[in-house]
Amino acid sequence: MNPSLPLRRALLLLGLHAIALAGPVRAAIRAGFEEHVVADSLDSPVRLAFGPGGRVFVCEQAGRLRVVRDKRLLARPFVTVPTRAFEEEGLLGVAVDPAFARSKRVYVLYTALAPTRHNVIAWYVASGDTAVGEGTIVYEFDTHLVHQHVGGALRFGPDGFIYASSGECGDENLVHSLASTAGKLVRIDRDGRIPRDNPFRTATRGRHGAIWARGFRNAFAFDFLPGTKRVFVNDVGGSRYEEVNDVAAGDDLGWPFVEGPGTAAGSRSPRHAYSHDHGCAITGGAFYAPAAPARASFPREWHGGYFYSDYCTHEIRWLAASGPARDRAFGPTLVPGPVDLAVAADGALWYLARGNSAPTGGPGSAWGALVRVGIQAPRPQGVAN
Repeated sequence: MNPSLPLRRALLLLGLHAIALAGPVRAAIRAGFEEHVVADSLDSPVRLAFGPGGRVFVCEQAGRLRVVRDKRLLARPFVTVPTRAFEEEGLLGVAVDPAFARSKRVYVLYTALAPTRHNVIAWYVASGDTAVGEGTIVYEFDTHLVHQHVGGALRFGPDGFIYASSGECGDENLVHSLASTAGKLVRIDRDGRIPRDNPFRTATRGRHGAIWARGFRNAFAFDFLPGTKRVFVNDVGGSRYEEVNDVAAGDDLGWPFVEGPGTAAGSRSPRHAYSHDHGCAITGGAFYAPAAPARASFPREWHGGYFYSDYCTHEIRWLAASGPARDRAFGPTLVPGPVDLAVAADGALWYLARGNSAPTGGPGSAWGALVRVGIQAPRPQGVAN
């Protein structure tokens, strides 16, 4: 992400940040909806994941995995992983094992510092709100050539396997290579083994057998449509377009030969793309498909679609998952710099934001916030607007 904002907008964003830090603020993101700042003062947050017992895990880039419980940010991190925030590296991803009741595992993706800087996937065992024992590394990506475009999203798929994303990390020539993890979506089992049905397993060696799809510039976020094998991957663009890609096993998304609408030989066109006239860095993504209707569920018009955010315009938009690729605005975020989205079991949409639109925020920039977007509560009769 390389956004650049004029001073006037930067001051506006600082003003929004000041509002967010004022406490349990509510604001209307769109008519009929409201935002509630659940936790603030987060230091350069990157990713969120829902956990058992109403917990929300939040990655702070410098290495602290924070816990929000009962709408309160706990002072003690769940764990601090051995990394350091530098440009776009650090603690980048978190996912809770679907079999958590038995395994107690929480998975993270972070940049290891030795023997070279490279991303790894590891799990930690939970005991209440903290981890016990040492982490167990189950997968290691190739060495980073630069400190940008390193991906970092981590999710369990509907098949029970772990999926994780990477970027081209300084060499666009590697994104199509089956001898590199750069610019890929990878797939492994809970203990790091390579699934037998991975599309390139027999054409690769070692860690590269985990490659599930390729051809990304910087696959920053992705989500699976519940009940299906469909996964939408947000790819941060170069000089022209941001993309939402509907990705299947073995796909090639074409970077750097094509960016935005259109295809290169052997590649797949994005489901949706928008130019840099309308944003500069696509970030979080989440399908709106709550497990069961609930009080906080959005109106039916939003169901089954895909919410995504842009880091620079601090806006959330909605994309139809099927049929014509209809795209429309949902609303601007109260807190600027949104980086991740997730849908809770009760139907509320949550977003994580850094609180500014600086390229990385950086450690010590405790402007971040975790925000819940829900249906606007009815006002008591007799209360003026």
